[in-house]
Amino acid sequence: MRVISGLYGGRVLRSPPDSKTRPTSDRLRETLFNVLAPRIDEETRFLDLCSGTGAIGVEALSRGAAFVTFVDRSKKSCALIEENLDKLDVPESSTEIMGLDVENFTGREHAHGWDIAFFDPPYDADYSHVLHEFGFNKTLLNEGGLLVVEHHTKKHVPDEVGAMRRWRVLKQGETSLSFYENS
Repeated sequence: MRVISGLYGGRVLRSPPDSKTRPTSDRLRETLFNVLAPRIDEETRFLDLCSGTGAIGVEALSRGAAFVTFVDRSKKSCALIEENLDKLDVPESSTEIMGLDVENFTGREHAHGWDIAFFDPPYDADYSHVLHEFGFNKTLLNEGGLLVVEHHTKKHVPDEVGAMRRWRVLKQGETSLSFYENS
């Protein structure tokens, strides 16, 4: 697995040794960041939920995001993310790694919101709690913020939840990306 573009473009990231983590494919990451590119700048705060290897958050940093929060409940995943960040010499002031269940993280009040959040849980997970939190917890996304949900194409995700409205769906094979904004 490699970083697609930007500051760390072409650099290789370590992948997990087991098959429990399903990293987002290079092709899908490239498609995702083609859509996100106009929204990422030196002030962007990016949230990578169910981070796994950290590839999505690393790609955001590589393309100019100011700060990335990585959230994963697995201690092994958090260690792998830390290893990948160290391998790239990413400044510690640009990142934080939270070893928490995503439901626990999104259910909290946060002092600073994020401009872009990416949520990629296991496909068989129940997405409703996290989507509900994004729809109703005003401390998760900054004004004009964007939530992107990766899911199996056959999995139903709602068109709206609270203040969140889905405005775009990109499909690639059996995977879809649903883009939500606050209305």
